[in-house]
Amino acid sequence: MHNTSPNQAANPPAPLRGIKELSRLLAPDSIAVVGASDTAGSFGRRSMENILPGFSGRLYPVNPKRETILDVRCYPTLESLPEVPDCVVLVVPREQALDIVVRCARLGVGGIILYTSGFAETGIAERVAVQQEISRIALESGMRILGPNCVGIVNFVKDQALHFMPKFRDMPMIRGNIGLISQSGGLGYTVIQALERGVGFSHYLSAGNSCDVDVCDLINYLVEDPDTRVIACIIEGVRDGARLLEAGRRALAAGKPLLIHKMGNSEISKRTALSHTGTLAGSHAAYRAAFARVGIVAVDNWEDLLEVACLFSKTGAPVASGVGVMASSGGAAVMAADKAQEWGVDLPAPAPATVDKLSGLVPDFGSISNPTDMTAETLKSFEMYGNCIRAFVEDPGYGMVVVPMISAQHPITADRARYICELATTLDKPLCLVWLNEWLQGPGSEVYEASARVPLFRSMSRCMKAIAQWRDYHQNRARLLRPQAPALSPASCAGAALACVAAAPARVLSETQAKAVLTCYEIAVPRQGMAHSADEAVRLAEAIGYPVVMKADSQDIAHKTEAGVVKLHLDSGEAVRRAYDEIISAISRLPKGTQVAGISVQQMVRSDAEMMVGATVDPQFGPLVTCGFGGIAVEITQDVCTRLAPVGMEEAMEMIQSLRGYRLLTGFRNTPPLAVQKFAQLICKVSELIAQTGAEIAEIDVNPVLLGQDHAVAADALVVRRLPD
Repeated sequence: MHNTSPNQAANPPAPLRGIKELSRLLAPDSIAVVGASDTAGSFGRRSMENILPGFSGRLYPVNPKRETILDVRCYPTLESLPEVPDCVVLVVPREQALDIVVRCARLGVGGIILYTSGFAETGIAERVAVQQEISRIALESGMRILGPNCVGIVNFVKDQALHFMPKFRDMPMIRGNIGLISQSGGLGYTVIQALERGVGFSHYLSAGNSCDVDVCDLINYLVEDPDTRVIACIIEGVRDGARLLEAGRRALAAGKPLLIHKMGNSEISKRTALSHTGTLAGSHAAYRAAFARVGIVAVDNWEDLLEVACLFSKTGAPVASGVGVMASSGGAAVMAADKAQEWGVDLPAPAPATVDKLSGLVPDFGSISNPTDMTAETLKSFEMYGNCIRAFVEDPGYGMVVVPMISAQHPITADRARYICELATTLDKPLCLVWLNEWLQGPGSEVYEASARVPLFRSMSRCMKAIAQWRDYHQNRARLLRPQAPALSPASCAGAALACVAAAPARVLSETQAKAVLTCYEIAVPRQGMAHSADEAVRLAEAIGYPVVMKADSQDIAHKTEAGVVKLHLDSGEAVRRAYDEIISAISRLPKGTQVAGISVQQMVRSDAEMMVGATVDPQFGPLVTCGFGGIAVEITQDVCTRLAPVGMEEAMEMIQSLRGYRLLTGFRNTPPLAVQKFAQLICKVSELIAQTGAEIAEIDVNPVLLGQDHAVAADALVVRRLPD
């Protein structure tokens, strides 16, 4: 594991570094390898072997025991070098690292790549302190440090390989436009071994412990790099969420898709959540919310990352939302239809003009639809393949054409691959090739891999999922770059809400106190009053109007239904008296010391759906808002969506539409549509509340929100104050 503990939100984020600050480290003209060696298998020897073949600058091995290493003159010390190197590759034991870092800073070295492990990742206090001292030196000197605990970098644009991985130079050096960043050096290196099958990269950058230069800096460097088109990252986490968001914004503005596979999706910190929101909006949800805010493409599976990156690197924005599938097998066509439906990819029927074109090409035992089954007749003629594909490309309803490839034989599939890749260069829409054969690197696969225009997938499911991500990224980009809509709530609301919080005596506010906070933001709550006797409860019920709800008002009862202190559908004075007595009896069975302010009598609001809205403050990314289907089963169903707060109406509507049960709100099986717009407004207001008061409020839980045809009413609420730091 790498050292990725979160920063406190109070600390201002450090500025991102880019080409200006990192070029001496990541694109050096002179390199010193301290600890260079001629011992076979040593990191010092491997580093020299990896650097030498492609490096056109000045290389200085440093080792006082050798005159030369690999026929390159060796120097006894850094101080004896004929110039101050841009970059020092540090291949020394942990005990020597700090001293050499100090000497490098004194000399004015541009940057250090520090392989050495055994620092903060161990959790040992003394070693953590040494890493902190290295960080301090980097900050004060301006000398950039990559690592410790990293495998190094490869700059394919300049053919510079500053790392210790074995047999690297046995692989083909293929320059591409994908920049790869990984905190795990080993996992990242496994990805660039795709060089063996024809995939190219612009850079491979290993972050390690990130004592100075971190993933966010490396992203920003690649955003500024003209040779990088797509940025793919493998991370466990980042120390500063604000810096990741800023790096993501810069990538979005530059039109460079930023793909992140995040590992370690457990909670950042172990804490007791007092609300549903606290349970649901954990670190994984916070990262996903951050990704959504700045258009980062979340790649859930490590195996998907490179294929998705290749799709983005070989295509532009779609010119239409539909996808056409041109198959040579009925089974492959059915598979494509199934997976397209699974991932929400639209396969519209071909236009009449397209059907006319295909009717003269596809045998009558084939199928002219979408997917089209060209049948095995395609084995007889590459031109048939090409003409059918071109017919789909010319259809205005399609923004991409997917071509499943089922067979692999010498030499026909390699020849067909060359034909299709050449065809792709003449088309104004992208082709996407799905290699379904279990001969994973069979003849022709290498042609598709090397193509600059045809992305290759080895799974129909991964292909359709990636197409959905490609479509969504480009659809969302313009919206995300627009200025955020103005808040629904005036700034004065925050002061009123904080006054309500300050007046509450306990950390957890009672329901009545929490609802008072909500009303400061004009969030609708039921009419209600507080009773301290059965007679008073009846008078309140008659004033409010039957039917009513009765609840014990207590900040000490987290789940009132389970405690038996909630009574619904009370439609008479007799029912109110009976309910009052039953609630009092239930209170008597609660743990000693449970504080109850009284019995709340509330308007019984009609509910066609029970929803929830919550908010919390994440230690890395700040205020979050969560919405979803609510009620007592919310933590079981977990049909929720979390975003960074505040959100505007457009984003709130997207959150609601992302819910699995969304159709239930829009008129399902002759049920009337519900007030989704009013629910979206409530989400916006809660998001503004937490964004403006998050320094004082830790959690907000509004559950249930009673949603009807013309209303969205907060029936219950919980507000938790922040503990002092």
